[in-house]
Amino acid sequence: MIYMLLGTGFEETEAIAPLDLLRRAGLSVATVGINGKMITGSHGIPVVADLEMAEMDLTNLEMVILPGGLKGVASIRASQEAMEAIRFAWENGKYTAAICAGPTVLADLGIPEGKNATCYPGCEGQMGGANMVSGAAAVTDGKLITGTSAGCAIPFGLALIAALKGQEAADAIAAQIVIR
Repeated sequence: MIYMLLGTGFEETEAIAPLDLLRRAGLSVATVGINGKMITGSHGIPVVADLEMAEMDLTNLEMVILPGGLKGVASIRASQEAMEAIRFAWENGKYTAAICAGPTVLADLGIPEGKNATCYPGCEGQMGGANMVSGAAAVTDGKLITGTSAGCAIPFGLALIAALKGQEAADAIAAQIVIR
């Protein structure tokens, strides 16, 4: 199971675009509300999460995804349960992915230390010892996948698919949505 953590104030594009692509690829993804099931994004768009934090089953975890949005990232940081789930994923060799300001949460846990990563321009100083890759829409380094911004949500989503199902599957979804 892929879990996407949604905190109040998450960046809608960074959540919904990758979520749509993953589901198009036939992957099982559940959105997880940090503060209940009804979560409002940074632009006032309410989303009903599939699950609440207490309903997550980490025994079948394949990947955890963090969208950005400064308030959404703050919501994740403020949730001990969310931070423990992220740490669990990484320490158990599961894919750990974040976009925009989301990678700074991973840096709080030391996850990108010594690894190639990207984040929202201006957040690099919060990335600890990550090897920052400038100009990339998405960066994959082993089980760590990071994306730059809302404008990079599609390449980030395709990178998630490539990690889980291979580049051919990601290319098929890119062709399906007629990306140029």
